[in-house]
Amino acid sequence: MTKTRIYYKVIAVLAGIFFIGNLLAQAPFTRGVNLSGWFQVNSPGEIQFTKFTKKDIANIKSLGCDVIRLPINMHAMTKGSPAYKLDPLYLSFLDSAVKWCEELNIYLMLDNHSFDPAGETQQGIADILVKVWSQMAAHYKDRSNLILYEVLNEPHGMSTSVWGAIQNQAIAAIRAYDTKHTIVVGGSGWNTYTELKNLPVYNDANLLYTFHFYDPFMFTHQGATWTDPSMDPLAGVPFPYNSAEMPACPASLKGTWIESGLNNYPSQGNIAYVKQLIDNAVSFRNSRNANVFCGEFGVYMKNSDDADRCYWYKAVKDYLEEKNIPWTIWDYKGGFGVFKKGSGQIFEHDLNIKMIDSLDLKIPEQTPFTIKPDSTGFFIYTDYIGEKIDNASFTSGLINFYSNILPSNGQYCLNWSDFGQYNSVKFDFVPDKDLSGLRSKGYALDFIVRGNDPGIKFDIRFKDTKTDATDHPWRIRTVIDNNYVSWDRRWHHVRIPLTAFTEHGSWDNGTWYNPEGKFDWTKIDDLEISTEYVLNSGVQIWFDNIHISELDTAIVRVSDEVGIEDHSGYGKIEVKAAPNPFRYYTEISFSLEKKMPVRIDIWSCTGIKVRSLPDRDPYPGQQLILWDGSSGSGQEVPTGIYYCLIYSTCFIGAISLLKIL
Repeated sequence: MTKTRIYYKVIAVLAGIFFIGNLLAQAPFTRGVNLSGWFQVNSPGEIQFTKFTKKDIANIKSLGCDVIRLPINMHAMTKGSPAYKLDPLYLSFLDSAVKWCEELNIYLMLDNHSFDPAGETQQGIADILVKVWSQMAAHYKDRSNLILYEVLNEPHGMSTSVWGAIQNQAIAAIRAYDTKHTIVVGGSGWNTYTELKNLPVYNDANLLYTFHFYDPFMFTHQGATWTDPSMDPLAGVPFPYNSAEMPACPASLKGTWIESGLNNYPSQGNIAYVKQLIDNAVSFRNSRNANVFCGEFGVYMKNSDDADRCYWYKAVKDYLEEKNIPWTIWDYKGGFGVFKKGSGQIFEHDLNIKMIDSLDLKIPEQTPFTIKPDSTGFFIYTDYIGEKIDNASFTSGLINFYSNILPSNGQYCLNWSDFGQYNSVKFDFVPDKDLSGLRSKGYALDFIVRGNDPGIKFDIRFKDTKTDATDHPWRIRTVIDNNYVSWDRRWHHVRIPLTAFTEHGSWDNGTWYNPEGKFDWTKIDDLEISTEYVLNSGVQIWFDNIHISELDTAIVRVSDEVGIEDHSGYGKIEVKAAPNPFRYYTEISFSLEKKMPVRIDIWSCTGIKVRSLPDRDPYPGQQLILWDGSSGSGQEVPTGIYYCLIYSTCFIGAISLLKIL
């Protein structure tokens, strides 16, 4: 062999070694979880910041994980169009999560999880992505390399070529501020592995290409209610396929794509098929010499057999690792999580050990859990939702757990607005509570409340746990109305002894059951504030310091009113504003008896004129004036109290306006 041939052979070997080494180093992390349900809410005020703590992240790391993917409803964390300015409250919460991960030396992927699986991703999303990611990059550019940016979770409804161009705009927006951090990108079609090859070749060397894996879908999503049609009636699909165990297609799903999927399951419900599909991502990686990552994979536990579920996780995990593809499962807590079905999801007691073992994670010591009677009182809400309590609210309106408008105690109060009948603010005790001892000792539910409408009426109630098929989730309640509170926009103290609650009945699987004296104080599932009654539009309620206590020591520290309307003026005009408090805009309304010139000024509570709205010479009748919360220079004004003065030659009218986050 000549020296030349030896030289080229050495070069080829070295190149091969470099290529293989590059494939092996797909990412600086290997395995982790999605921390779902934390920042996936509709506004910063709905983030239950205490849902997870630094201890939870330490627990995740102790399993052997080195990365957390954090889904964030990022577009809802802004003040909306046109600027999509990131909310400071959201950033403060996220900063804490980032700091915890940095202190614990675990990677954190900031996943823009702003999408509706039922709706198509709009091509106009580029404008939002550029604005949001420019701010995120500017904010986190100097943080450690442990932070990654994921442009958008599961885009769909457009081709990958179209989406790829939009994604490139987001990449450019990030790189204008941050050239250091890795950006996670993916294809359309809900980040499917088959769309990776259709992505453009991006001019960026620091990208990680993501795909999601939920195949075969008939197995992983049996029982899912968010598909169309719902797969809720589908149960018992085995993995791997076993003809003797296969369920019949439910009658409601016959003639749908789900029936077709079940017909194809004999050839798809096996490990070979799983590997064949994952190989799409492997082929893309090899052809592009790109770094790939499986950002989601999992099996919904509701209707799946646990042994089959664990078998699937092991098969997928093993093949991903055989192909040197790092992964994060969907999810940590939740319907796809690593805890036992129906448990309190407590790390020390409720981990699904078989699943932990299937994922080749470290198995921590587990001890049996039993509910013990509470021996002391505790806070349910005070600035933050209390420890081991989850927000399980259902509302058509807005809940802001961090309203800074005249809290009675501390930094924040809870504001609930624009809700409808049968909505509820629900505090879910995790695990369930045994309040029997506190009840026998004379403890009471204690809170401070105010409202803006004399017709406010709601139930405040405890609900116990449905223990078996013959039991029901029984309710015990007190009705709060103007017999308890003068709804004058001022804070009022309410104290209800636990012995004063009365049984109400149960709503279970679409059927109402009258009280049977079976309410169980030893198994309390949640506390609900529920609007069972028809209310006027524009109703708002505020709560502060909700707790269960022995001593009546609550103090109303703030006596100011909120949302006051001033009907002064020679013409005795009535001035209104809705919404009020407002976030983006408010409509100011009043009525004129005749045509006359009118001037409208907005003043701050410190006596500074913020803006003069255009002078008007309107005709008689009802008048509507929109204020978008901006100053005369067009800048958004800070949150706080403002006054609108309306005056002419024969009257002066005024109203206070509250701008909120």
